[in-house]
Formats: sequence, C-alpha cells, structure tokens
Amino acid sequence: MKNILFIVGSLREGSFNHQMAKKAEDLLAGKANVTYLDYKDIPLMNQDLEIPTLPAVQAARDAVLAADAIWLFSPVYNFAIPGTVKNLIDWLSRALDLSETRGPSALQDKIVTVSSVANGGHEQLFGAYQALLPFVRMQVVGDFTGTTVNPEAWGTGELVLNEEAISGLEKQAQALLQA
Repeated sequence: MKNILFIVGSLREGSFNHQMAKKAEDLLAGKANVTYLDYKDIPLMNQDLEIPTLPAVQAARDAVLAADAIWLFSPVYNFAIPGTVKNLIDWLSRALDLSETRGPSALQDKIVTVSSVANGGHEQLFGAYQALLPFVRMQVVGDFTGTTVNPEAWGTGELVLNEEAISGLEKQAQALLQA
C-alpha cells in the first residue's frame, strides 16, 4: 500500500482546503496510507539556520522521505502559492548533504499533485505550481483540481464539494496510486 503525504497549505483549523483533503483521504481509504504534514513550526528559510538541521525541518524531511507521493491542498493567496507552502518547499528542496548543494533533496523525484479550494485565481496558482514543482525535481501527475467555496460555507464553515470537484479528486487519487 502506498504512503501518501498530504500537505495542507492553510494552517487554519478546519480550513476549506483541509476539508477537501479529508474528502480525498476518504477516496483513498483502503488503497493508501495517508498522513498529514505538520509544518507550522518551520521558520522562514534562512541559511544561517541550516546547520545543525532544525528538528522541525528534519521531521518534515523524514515525513517526505517516507512518502511515496505528496498531495498538496493549497489555497490561493493573492493569485499565488501561500508563503507558508513556498517556505516549506524552499526548506525541503535544499540538498540533504549541503556539501553537495546540487545533490538530492527530500523532494527529489517525489510524485506530486495539487488541489485547491479558493474563490478565484486557480489558473495562476496552478501555473506557479507547474513551474515550481518540476524545478525542485518533483514529478507532477494528474490534472489539478480547483473549486470554489460553496456560498453557505462562509456561514456554516462546512465545505460542500460539487460533483466536478469530487470527480477531479477521484482522478487525482488514481493518478497518485498508479504513478
């Protein structure tokens, strides 16, 4: 059974992207082991902090190295990748052996896909991920799934995914399992 690591780009408890991740987790039930990366304690990228490796950075690296694939659930912040996610990717894309700066990183050759709940900007967000992820030597699979927040969710806090979004998540789950 594959190990799939979920990275939710919003640190807010009960975020819409976390709710989307829970739906994707349900779709993978019995087909893959799903874990969630806790990265809230990773500081801003700073080469002065690289040696010795910070415990929060090492824990994130270990989680990524143990995963067969990564599924990012990302909000759109000002038509771009959230700073928290970009910072995480910056840390994880650093060489595991800093004496060989172009050497393999924890992200090296990892299978990855991206989904997003936002009220707009999916095209710009997905374009940024499609440029960044191969650059950090990850293997992007599947079509990305983007959906908007259902209007009543702003009052209830409950995301309801439409059939198109659920179908997109199902296809992404299959792409991760087959990769």
